Amino acid sequence: MELPRLLSGRLIKRYKRFLADIELDTGAVITAHCPNTGSMRRCQQENARVWVSKSDNPKLKLAYTWQLVEVDQAHLACINTGLPNKVVGEAIRNGVIVELAGYDNQKSEVKYGDASRIDWMLSKESGELCYVEVKSVTLLEEDGLGYFPDAVTERGRKHLSELEKMVQQGHRAVLLFCVSHTGIDSVSAARHIDEKYAQALSSAVNKGVEVCAYRTEINEFEMSLTHAIPVILDD
Repeated sequence: MELPRLLSGRLIKRYKRFLADIELDTGAVITAHCPNTGSMRRCQQENARVWVSKSDNPKLKLAYTWQLVEVDQAHLACINTGLPNKVVGEAIRNGVIVELAGYDNQKSEVKYGDASRIDWMLSKESGELCYVEVKSVTLLEEDGLGYFPDAVTERGRKHLSELEKMVQQGHRAVLLFCVSHTGIDSVSAARHIDEKYAQALSSAVNKGVEVCAYRTEINEFEMSLTHAIPVILDD
């Protein structure tokens, strides 16, 4: 997926969750929208190299949007949580995700369950349905191992419960970790951050929810899903 034209700079600070002060390479200091509700643990290091996009839409309160960050001066991560869904959608259409191949139709943001929306609903002419929930993984802590979530997430547990219900109704349900960090080689539930989420994930898998993870390649021009990586589940 092609990214919008990006400008580079250095992170001064992120605050109030949705705001970030950034010094662009030109020397200008701007305030950018931070499109990420999580803790962004290890993805908001002071003076980290960052990339932002700029919009000419006069209706926006902030013209700039923070998109990418360099982590540990070695890896790139996408902090815009709206992009992974689009990247996954493109990968499904292009047959990159082998677990999701063979479906005739693909729709995004379909209402289902208890006032929820599924990221992608796939269907076949035969009537078979597959519900796909996408989660972006950006937390790298050790030796290539990525974790989700990066903060306690009641919403994430609700999504697992909704997927379980779809399995009970006879449909496929898939949790797909979109690894939006070039230094992550495997994914695990962050039990040390959210014990309840880790337990809920194990329960969902035992009840038939499928889990997979795919890595992305990221540069300042494009972001694309490339290959599957291992998901490490609790026993």
